[in-house]
Amino acid sequence: MNLNIFNTADETLMALADYFVKIADASITARGKFTVALSGGSSPKKLYELLASTSYADQVDWTKVYFFFGDERNVPQTHKDSNYLMAKTALFDPLLISPANVFAVDTSFEPAEAAEKYWQMISTFFDEEELSFDLVLLGLGDNSHTASLFPHTPVLHDTTPGVKEVWLEDQQVWRITLNAPLINDARYIAFLVYGEGKAIAVHHILEDDEDIEEYPAQLIDSIVGETEWFLDEPAAANLQELE
Repeated sequence: MNLNIFNTADETLMALADYFVKIADASITARGKFTVALSGGSSPKKLYELLASTSYADQVDWTKVYFFFGDERNVPQTHKDSNYLMAKTALFDPLLISPANVFAVDTSFEPAEAAEKYWQMISTFFDEEELSFDLVLLGLGDNSHTASLFPHTPVLHDTTPGVKEVWLEDQQVWRITLNAPLINDARYIAFLVYGEGKAIAVHHILEDDEDIEEYPAQLIDSIVGETEWFLDEPAAANLQELE
């Protein structure tokens, strides 16, 4: 994996936006389309707003971009906590993305069925092609989770690609997530992490001994391509290799 460290959060976001454009262009040139799994949360929202801005909106052929979600909260798509709604507001609507290019989790079903139907949707989209996203965007939680791969959850032990429902006991909520084998099949994986509040988690993932139960994001590393970390200096502050 590669570390890309920048002075500020804004520089980090611009660097990842540039990377997004580069991978999109290369994918469209090579295969006629670009498939990306989006991350939820406040940090990715700023990335999506940047991609939809006048600085980047014309740099990608958005008609050939197909959007999926790395994970989703088990709430209606109109709910304020919905990753889909956030992406729709920040990215899809400003860029006039066709609904046919957006593949969201149908949270009207029970969590297990929603996960199964989303896996079927992904499999059907790729059909006979290699089931491999061109890019998976990820964040990092303070507790070292990514997507909805949370500490001490059964999904951490999946060995074949798929989509799973995840029960979070402490929050009493369900989530639906791509599992680690499916994420790791992506051609490119990019973590976006900034702010001093993430420094401890970044250290756990990148430098501590492997302990996937405590630090689930340690599971993530592309099998076939590249895994890039986009960090600002405060988020990278606890990395010993930089001292």
